[in-house]
Amino acid sequence: MNEMLVKIQKMGIVPVVKLDRAEDALPLAKALIDGGLPCAEVTFRTAAAEEAIKVMRQAYPVMLIGAGTVLTTEQVDKAVGAGATFIVSPGLNPKVVKYCVDRNIPIIPGCSSPTDIEAALEFGLEVVKFFPAEAAGGLPMIKAMSAPYVNMKFMPTGGISAKNLLSYLDFNKVIACGGSWMVSDEYIKAGDFAKITALTKEAVSLMLGFELRHIGINAENEDEADKLAGSFERLFGFAKNAGNSSIFAGLGIEVMKSPYLGRNGHIAIQTNYIERAVYHLEARGYTFNYDTKKVDKNGKMTAIYLNEEIGGFAVHLVQK
Repeated sequence: MNEMLVKIQKMGIVPVVKLDRAEDALPLAKALIDGGLPCAEVTFRTAAAEEAIKVMRQAYPVMLIGAGTVLTTEQVDKAVGAGATFIVSPGLNPKVVKYCVDRNIPIIPGCSSPTDIEAALEFGLEVVKFFPAEAAGGLPMIKAMSAPYVNMKFMPTGGISAKNLLSYLDFNKVIACGGSWMVSDEYIKAGDFAKITALTKEAVSLMLGFELRHIGINAENEDEADKLAGSFERLFGFAKNAGNSSIFAGLGIEVMKSPYLGRNGHIAIQTNYIERAVYHLEARGYTFNYDTKKVDKNGKMTAIYLNEEIGGFAVHLVQK
């Protein structure tokens, strides 16, 4: 996929923003960044859109900023000139799509039928916006349409909320979801950017779904590991299950047969989407030891350690 589309996929959620006043752009951008989503699709439904994009881009150069509801080639020029790095449209206008494709501007046009998708394929597009998502049939419609178009991926927008976000993101043909529930007109007009930050944090937390998977304890050798695991079995009935490099006591405790990462051991945190989790944590300044990365038979990441320790414990992510 195009590099910009890969970033959108790792972001997972694209806040769809409508700004009536350009002066709201800066505090809104900060609210999204503070909430963990340094990304915005600024819709060209208002006269303030161009200036809002410009203000955001100047203040936050690394922010992922796109222009939405783009209907004409003139709007494409205005959006890109202001600093937008991708274009989103509600429908597939061949003139607008060709204009973007010819200039290597990433565009995600709205599609809601097989005919739309075939038109997108003719332009060599890899991703389309499924819009209006819920009104056009929701996830069942995306699954039905994706069957004959195996290489096409979707960014559903319209009716997406905290209630249905994960059901969409769980489908592997969905790269991200566009949503406005955390950036509603009500909060923007009221200047309640603290509320936007809080809702954005909730959305990211829901998406990543971090939960404790197990605690790992470093033992000096296999005999010690067996004794430690046996202690948990005798105390709490956590059945021992020996593997190649460790012995589990139940599901929540892993005793290593020889010392591994972490002074005392490790803590495993499971997540809904490990590659998105890595992307978001790196954006927060954390770093990962890519030598520890594990992948499945399809090359998908399944586990990776952070470089940082917490309380003498190494920390690693695992895919749920």
